[in-house]
Amino acid sequence: MAGITNAPFRTLCREFSRGKGLFVSEMITTRALVERNEKTMQLIHFDASETPRSIQLYGVDPVTVGKAVRMIVDEDLADHIDLNFGCPVPKVTRKGGGSALPYKRPLLRAILREAVAGAGALPVTMKMRKGIDDDHLTYLDAGRIAVEEGVTAIALHGRTTAQHYGGTADWEAIARLKEHVPEIPVLGNGDIWSAADALRMVRETGCDGVVVGRGCLGRPWLFGDLVSAFEGDGTTAAPTLREVAAVMRRHAELLGEWIGDEARGVIDFRKHVAWYLKGFAVGSEMRKRLAITSSLAELDEQLGLLELDQPWPLGADGPRGRTSGNNRVVLPDGWLKDPYDCSAVGADAELDTSGG
Repeated sequence: MAGITNAPFRTLCREFSRGKGLFVSEMITTRALVERNEKTMQLIHFDASETPRSIQLYGVDPVTVGKAVRMIVDEDLADHIDLNFGCPVPKVTRKGGGSALPYKRPLLRAILREAVAGAGALPVTMKMRKGIDDDHLTYLDAGRIAVEEGVTAIALHGRTTAQHYGGTADWEAIARLKEHVPEIPVLGNGDIWSAADALRMVRETGCDGVVVGRGCLGRPWLFGDLVSAFEGDGTTAAPTLREVAAVMRRHAELLGEWIGDEARGVIDFRKHVAWYLKGFAVGSEMRKRLAITSSLAELDEQLGLLELDQPWPLGADGPRGRTSGNNRVVLPDGWLKDPYDCSAVGADAELDTSGG
């Protein structure tokens, strides 16, 4: 969700959720935070209305993670810290980070210990995957370590690193983790495309809540559906294209305000166009024109040319975003030889930029 879950998009999601739910920042690397990297400091900006403020951290060095957490506490930068051990991107795993890291049990424990100690009263949660591949599953060991080190809650994406985003998420693994660590809440992640999916996951796995990633791409109103579902209302949004266009326009405007430049905001918004228009009868030429706009006036003009009275299309609630799978996992040399040997993790494993 790099480049997606910035303050403007979180604002939209929070508005549709009527202020309920927890909306987490883009991935913030601990080294970049400690060094006060300019891009990173922009990414940890929260809108004045955001509460609780939630920062997602990535790190592989316990000392650097501890410094980053203490900086967050000392400078009152957030109200909640989420540790990312779920990222399958090669530039992260090749250095032993993200979803590769829980394989090294002592390193995982050391990072969690430093984070929890540094956080004080702030809750520390973690997100992870099942493991590196089907032969190297780590989630049960990682869950037990998390409990022992004082982590507040765990989110499990029911896929391995090798799966990336392909195939079907293994919800049975979420159920097994819930049974394995009854002491703390377990949140399920993977293939939540609708409120009905969320209710089914909770019913089938016994998990305490759900985490949504790709399912909200171009659909910030999904969180309103989730709130209604969990509160027993059952109402779901089915916006017309006119209503979707209004959200698109507001999203682009918020991005410009956040970046401080209208043109850059509209350009950054371009990647959202296909997600918002999924399923609607919008020709390829119109989609191309919307994807090259560079001002709000241009965006308004192109949106005004759409057949705006179209109802919400059937099938638009299904999968969206990346669906690639069965990828070769890129790891440091010798990473899988010994889950207790952490010597392969060097100082250069700490990324110096944030956002995935």
